[in-house]
Amino acid sequence: MKTTKFLSIAIVFTLLFGTAAFAQKEKTVMVGGAPMYPSKNIIENAMNSKDHTTLVAAVKAADLVTTLQGKGPFTVFAPTNEAFAKLPKGTVEMLLKPENKSKLQSILTYHVVAGKMNSADIAKAIKKGNGKAVLATVQGGKLTAWMDSKTLYITDENGNKSKVTIADVNQSNGVIHVVDTVVMPKA
Repeated sequence: MKTTKFLSIAIVFTLLFGTAAFAQKEKTVMVGGAPMYPSKNIIENAMNSKDHTTLVAAVKAADLVTTLQGKGPFTVFAPTNEAFAKLPKGTVEMLLKPENKSKLQSILTYHVVAGKMNSADIAKAIKKGNGKAVLATVQGGKLTAWMDSKTLYITDENGNKSKVTIADVNQSNGVIHVVDTVVMPKA
């Protein structure tokens, strides 16, 4: 009886502390007031960020949820709600309409690069490119990555720049870099 009771207590401690040890091994980054877990995919994490509710709504409207939950890996330059708010008044509402789905898909996939590129990878590519790295987007366009001091920026094909405000938010299927401006493909 004592052995069974001791064994039960030992199992409970192992479960409690084993789970806590696993959770501690996962290095999270706080985005939008929520921890982003490397064991979760891009969509699972983005849905928890209060700073990315517009992006999540746009991804749903564009029918890209399944894609961004997929294996990947993807590098996503994820605009915040404030980034979307910088667009001309009415733009987001217009893009969310069903008849504008293909345009919305084009804009969103322009923020995605195939493969996983953390900030160190991008910095190496910038150094190799003598100060600039051209990144091919899933949409088919190009983004130019560059640095000002230690700050990473991306510039779209129209010359608009976006600052990476939080880099290296690792996901199970890639990495997110939070950006402060929506970049646009060539029209």
